[in-house]
Amino acid sequence: MIVDDEPLAIELLESHLKKIEGLQLVGTATHAMEAYKLLQQQSVDLLFLDIQMPHLSGIELMRSLAVKPKVIFTTAFREFAIEGFELEAVDYILKPITFERFFKAVTRVLKDPGPGKSDSTMMIKSEGLSRKIRIDDLLFIESQGNDLKIFLTTGVYLTKSTMADFTERLSTQGFVRIHRSFLFNPAYVTAYSSSEIILGSYSIPVGRFYRKEFNEFVKTYSTGADSLS
Repeated sequence: MIVDDEPLAIELLESHLKKIEGLQLVGTATHAMEAYKLLQQQSVDLLFLDIQMPHLSGIELMRSLAVKPKVIFTTAFREFAIEGFELEAVDYILKPITFERFFKAVTRVLKDPGPGKSDSTMMIKSEGLSRKIRIDDLLFIESQGNDLKIFLTTGVYLTKSTMADFTERLSTQGFVRIHRSFLFNPAYVTAYSSSEIILGSYSIPVGRFYRKEFNEFVKTYSTGADSLS
């Protein structure tokens, strides 16, 4: 189902959907209340959901649903990214939405074993406790002196470890290091420029000695993020 208060946005997503086999559009709605009624009547596996809409936002709609389908947020505003992922969104796409970016998001859904999450976990020690965290919840890691600050969609933790250790553990999971003090999850990138990576409301600088890693990131993910001017 597609929910967006802009008819042209709905038309564009409908056009993208027609190019992918195995997806069937069961309905569209131009505001959240209309979508809520449709979702009570129709089983939906995947929801393409705008965030800023009249009366009720897409985020408020998701919070109101007892049974939540997988959701891909579609919006022109990157500042809602973290809040969107806290609702276990599969992806968060910035408008205007290219087919390449759309296809990447849908492919993630088709490969996904659960409601927006994988089963990959890891243990960290923080505040005297051993905590199990989902790798898919991990936004980025920042080095602060002898500590690491772990930024998750569910909170922030401080742990005693080294950036080298986490880089080794997470590089096989697709994490990228483009600064000596930062390691980030490309799945949460909402925009980038030659000097910074944007993850929702967070900004990560590009280190001058990490141009090769940055260029590799751009090559791989340029269809999945919007450049900042």
